[in-house]
Amino acid sequence: MDGQHDTENKEAALWNGVSGNAWVEMQEILDRLFHPMEQLLVDAVASGPAGRVLDVGCGTGGTTVAIARQLGTAGDCTGIDISEPMLAAARRRAERDGVPARFICADAQRYRFEPPTYDMVVSRFGVMFFDDFVEAFTNLRRATTQGGALRIIAWRGVAENPFMTTAERAAAPLVTIPPRPPDGPGQFAFADENRVRSILEQSGWSGIDFQPIDVVCTMSEKDLPVYLSRLGALGRTLAEMDESTCARIVAAVLPAFEPYIDGSDIQFTAACWMVSASA
Repeated sequence: MDGQHDTENKEAALWNGVSGNAWVEMQEILDRLFHPMEQLLVDAVASGPAGRVLDVGCGTGGTTVAIARQLGTAGDCTGIDISEPMLAAARRRAERDGVPARFICADAQRYRFEPPTYDMVVSRFGVMFFDDFVEAFTNLRRATTQGGALRIIAWRGVAENPFMTTAERAAAPLVTIPPRPPDGPGQFAFADENRVRSILEQSGWSGIDFQPIDVVCTMSEKDLPVYLSRLGALGRTLAEMDESTCARIVAAVLPAFEPYIDGSDIQFTAACWMVSASA
């Protein structure tokens, strides 16, 4: 239990500090990068009977606002996240776009929802960071109406997503980056289909289905240096270093991304799961 609380506190500190602030600062770049996944979830909501939707790990609110816009006056979408800096950005986005999305600053693993509330629970890369996955998905299932749907997009394995580890591999001779925990929480915590299926079954979900999706993601090549210096395992490590050291390491890492250059853009294929289930 102490280990779980340590993990919870570490994740909260991370997303209310260096990582959360980085995502806010990089919001425009990340919106473009992950827009295809956002659209897949909007399409899932549009094709279902959802009236009330919960977006878990909503971050700066791109998916939440897009779903709320899709639902219009026929429903509503609520985003939940532990990062207050990211939620502040999400609220500004919703207000700017004139969309009545709602936001809750809380841990979806432990938050006391008013059950059953939501017709659909969605997430774009937001459910891989819980310290107890069964507790988290049990709580989400209890918040979902009878027959309600779960639709989440999560990364598949490290080997299928070489772009995501290129920076840390290229930087390995220059800086020590903490290893990724094999069973999460973390970016690739949902890589093992059998493990995730077991988690959902133990949490009371049924009709569980995994569809591999390979999504082309794009960012401007000019944005790559700041992306590397602010995000991911390398970005978190560089946050503790002085500016000149960061610049030197980023310059040394950049050539490793040449295979992903397409004109003035960086392009890579994101190997993900679209996981579906019913409450």
